[in-house]
Amino acid sequence: MPSIDHGVQSFIWAVIFFLFLWLGMLAVGVSGGTAFLIALLAGVGIFLFVRNFGEEELRPRRVVRRRAR
Repeated sequence: MPSIDHGVQSFIWAVIFFLFLWLGMLAVGVSGGTAFLIALLAGVGIFLFVRNFGEEELRPRRVVRRRAR
């Protein structure tokens, strides 16, 4: 699997989330402008959240040593 920059992954998550919310709100009868604005704000929020907290940083392995007897 190719390596994808974390910023690109965050953007893809935000776009998918935006579309899901926008189309969902339109489907339940929210007006177009209101649905777009709320979905846009939520998309920006999810972009920032995934960008800041979504990447797992690997910690160095702890070496467990046994005591000498």
